[in-house]
Amino acid sequence: MAIENQQEDTMKISVLASGSTGNVTYIETPKRKILVDAGLSGKKIAGLMKSIGRDLNNVDSLLVTHEHSDHCKGVGVLARKYHLNVYANEGTWDAMAHKIGKIPTEQKHLFGMGKTMSFDDLDVESFGVSHDAVAPQFYQVHHNGHSFVILTDTGYVSENVEGIIQNADGYLLECNHDVEMLRMGGYPWPLKQRILSDRGHLSNDDGATALMDILGRNTKKIYLGHLSQDNNVKELAHLTVASSMKQHDFGVGHDFNLFDTDPDKATKLTVI
Repeated sequence: MAIENQQEDTMKISVLASGSTGNVTYIETPKRKILVDAGLSGKKIAGLMKSIGRDLNNVDSLLVTHEHSDHCKGVGVLARKYHLNVYANEGTWDAMAHKIGKIPTEQKHLFGMGKTMSFDDLDVESFGVSHDAVAPQFYQVHHNGHSFVILTDTGYVSENVEGIIQNADGYLLECNHDVEMLRMGGYPWPLKQRILSDRGHLSNDDGATALMDILGRNTKKIYLGHLSQDNNVKELAHLTVASSMKQHDFGVGHDFNLFDTDPDKATKLTVI
């Protein structure tokens, strides 16, 4: 019986949606079920949860990374309909207030940047990133000796952040754009500059470089996320990252696996 219980004491994740149109990640442990971000409508998120055999009525908490609509669009609806406790830092609360409507005071919680909060059997560590939001922060979650990192909106990965998220068991890491597709595409030049800047988004090549700096022996699952619908394609992102890592003698497909994500289809619920 002890062995059976030990096997069940796991952390599971599903990237419900990831992309420039909306981002939601589901994380569960034996005692907690949480979402990180809610960048789609409540109806769409409920449907994505159903597709992995889970129910939004059982989710207890929602952590928000920053105020951009593709991360907070559904925050207010989910909080009100499902009575979720919502966590964000003070800057993000202020910046997203006009987007999410009123939330009961008792459901609003501060989660300071650089802090760690405990949710029963789940410890969550926040860290700041370089992105053009008021106070963007992402999260590393820890359970039973395993960790999973979400990092999808940053212009670069600093040495400080690398130190925090080193050697996690799993990552959801940004591969937003292919640089040549972005440069040749139809976006206005100021928008291209913003995306390419240190406060923009990681390219496929940047994502590969960051992964090679942070992964370790514990790392088994890497999800490539937040792909631009206009300046990237899933196959290109996967090929770019895999090829770059193989060229540097990383064991893609052996020591760890790369997984794709979608803007409207959840990844399989899997143990980290």
